[in-house]
Amino acid sequence: MKKSDFYYHLPPERIAQEPLPERSASRLLVLDPRTGHLCDSSVRELPQFLRAGDLLVFNDTRVLPARLHARKPTGGAVELLLERLLAPDRARFLARSSKTLKPGARITLAGGEAVELLAREGRMVELGLPGGGNWLDILEAQGEVPLPPYIDRAPAAADRERYQTVYARNPGAVAAPTAGLHFDADLLARLDAAGMERAHITLHVGAGTFLPVEAEEVEEHRMHSERVTVPAATVEQVRRAQARGGRIFAIGTTACRALEGAARSGSLQAFAGETDIFLYPGRPFRVIDGLFTNFHLPESTLLMLVSALAGRERILAAYAHAVAQQYRFFSYGDAMLILPGGVGRA
Repeated sequence: MKKSDFYYHLPPERIAQEPLPERSASRLLVLDPRTGHLCDSSVRELPQFLRAGDLLVFNDTRVLPARLHARKPTGGAVELLLERLLAPDRARFLARSSKTLKPGARITLAGGEAVELLAREGRMVELGLPGGGNWLDILEAQGEVPLPPYIDRAPAAADRERYQTVYARNPGAVAAPTAGLHFDADLLARLDAAGMERAHITLHVGAGTFLPVEAEEVEEHRMHSERVTVPAATVEQVRRAQARGGRIFAIGTTACRALEGAARSGSLQAFAGETDIFLYPGRPFRVIDGLFTNFHLPESTLLMLVSALAGRERILAAYAHAVAQQYRFFSYGDAMLILPGGVGRA
């Protein structure tokens, strides 16, 4: 398979630059992968496409203000995007500067703190805080909301709340699990009242999510790893739902990757560690039946994931429909529901 097999044309004006005033006001495109039938609806109407007894699995990670600005001794600008915290005084960042930073180099953060580059691997750098400082304190004081690069504006004060799910509780992500941004207290209450059950996993989205696929052959791409926790209680909820005939819906591709990564042995197990699972057409899904997700970038691993579940041709046809019907795309955009019956179910 070629990366270009997952290309589609997206006019720039279809990329959402701002969130809607109400989280659940977004449009919802519903795809039945068995027939290819598409239904134009709204996120508020999500309960009508589900059944009592279905289990919805949410990612409860909390986004950190993960983007920092620094200067080299020469005065050159350095932009840092947190990949993960390694210790209170050590962290790994995706670095962007005019010239490559080398181990041993010192840079100065916007708040005046001098930090040392301890190691480098590609565009990732490990930075240390001399004197036992704490990166979490620096991020809270100086960090910006890490809006994706396709949002062509500076972060606003409102983004601190809107680029965060209402159920976020475990800090560690550098990008939001954006499918969850559509859920507000009212929608969650209506899902509960309709008999759907909720469960949580934690996957801390890393800076690697912003990196493009560089390999021309899809099978040669290597995913970045991300920290994930699938609690035993969630595993038990999945098993109970399956036993009663309920369907498992991942709310977002991060919840999907967490569940499928924890089922690599063939069955879902409680798990805490790293996952680098890459789901593309031909790879089976062992846990989820359906998926609620945003629209994804052309030639991205996430577009490959949804194509693995529903079929590449079905997904590209749905995306063409969404473009023609002027849906809003990407993080602050509209949503898609892939119903059970996809070609990727094991």
